[in-house]
Amino acid sequence: MKKTYWIILIAVVLALLAGGYFLFGKKTEKAVEFRSGKVEKGDLQVNVTATGILSADTTVAVGTQVSGIITKIFVDFNSVVRKGQIIAVLDTTFLAASVEDARSSLFRAQVQTRLTKRNYERNKTLFEEKVIAQADYDQSLSDYETAQANERSVKSSLDRAYINLRYATIIAPVSGVVISRNVDIGQTVASSFSTPTLFSIANDLTKMQLQASIDEADIGKIKVGQEVSFRVDAYMDQTFNGTVRQVRLQPVTLQNVVNYIVVIDVPNPDKKLMPGMTANLTVKIQEALDVFKVPSSSLRFWPPQEYLDKHMKEYPDSIQKVIEKLLKFAARKQSGQGSGGGGQMGSGMRDAGSGMQGQGHQGWGGQGGNRPRMGLVWVKQGELLIPHRVRTGISDNSSTEVDGNLKDGDEVVTGIVNTTPGQPTTQQQNPFAPTMGRPQQGGSGGRGGR
Repeated sequence: MKKTYWIILIAVVLALLAGGYFLFGKKTEKAVEFRSGKVEKGDLQVNVTATGILSADTTVAVGTQVSGIITKIFVDFNSVVRKGQIIAVLDTTFLAASVEDARSSLFRAQVQTRLTKRNYERNKTLFEEKVIAQADYDQSLSDYETAQANERSVKSSLDRAYINLRYATIIAPVSGVVISRNVDIGQTVASSFSTPTLFSIANDLTKMQLQASIDEADIGKIKVGQEVSFRVDAYMDQTFNGTVRQVRLQPVTLQNVVNYIVVIDVPNPDKKLMPGMTANLTVKIQEALDVFKVPSSSLRFWPPQEYLDKHMKEYPDSIQKVIEKLLKFAARKQSGQGSGGGGQMGSGMRDAGSGMQGQGHQGWGGQGGNRPRMGLVWVKQGELLIPHRVRTGISDNSSTEVDGNLKDGDEVVTGIVNTTPGQPTTQQQNPFAPTMGRPQQGGSGGRGGR
């Protein structure tokens, strides 16, 4: 019985040891696996997306300056009108009566003027012959002048009555298309402090404008003259184009988000676009054509220290020296000695990368005193990771333009798939990684900056 017990115990111990060997002993020898992406050659764009509302380039609201009842309407929705064309008429009964009343008042004023004139001329003759006193002469002159003033006032009232009568005829102020009719025959319109809108006329529907709401974080990238492409739900298979005409300075706050209105000119020769359509638009900020680009995450990758310690002896001597300089610079930067600004960063990059592959085609010092953005990527060559320094251009966050000794199809490392169990792998941030928050504006070292 005891013999059987010991046999079972030994078998269990051996099984545990074998399991531990396969679980831990085998995996400790497993190499670190890296995620990678390809160096590609192609086009790269930095865009800003937004939504907006289409409207006619010029829309005129036609109102009335007098009150009355609509008696005639000569246009309807979508009617084409010419400037000066009669489009509606108000009831003129009371307005015509006002004209007649003003005419009667003017006639009475003229009669009074003629009477006072005759009195004045008679008193003037008598005063010259010294028959009447000075006071009587002055009174007749004053009556005559007062009558003249009253006549001019009544004449002004008559002109005003004529103008109001003309206002009863509503005419089109511009040529265009009626896009809104807000009244019907028999409806009473009252003109007070705010003029009622009877019709809305779009001046020219072959020229539209798109008012887009741009977030404050992106408004700094928007400039007059930039190209815009957009789509509307009515024509999902067609892309329309426009040009930024104006960036309005007035902020619009909606749900604690500050936006700015950007006005975009849109040609509409076939009149497919209609006022009020919602557009999903893209503003092209920058574009780089036929450039090398890498995944943006590759510029933030830095190999774990355990990997470098294990494979350091496999590198050629020249690469070993480069990696040692990179590690020293990374250590200084982490301790606060290498983070003193862009100039110090550039100097450290040149010192650390002395002899490293990737000089670029135009020299590393930049031109015109402008320092290019610097970056570092690790290219897979078999089991080894080779550092390459690059100049970075524009970025759309997923891909970044680079200029360096890279070829189309090179594998650049973007991250780690797995690490060795039981031996934690420490992966730090690439000290040469450029800022990759929002899409960059410019690329002083690449073609995207032109």
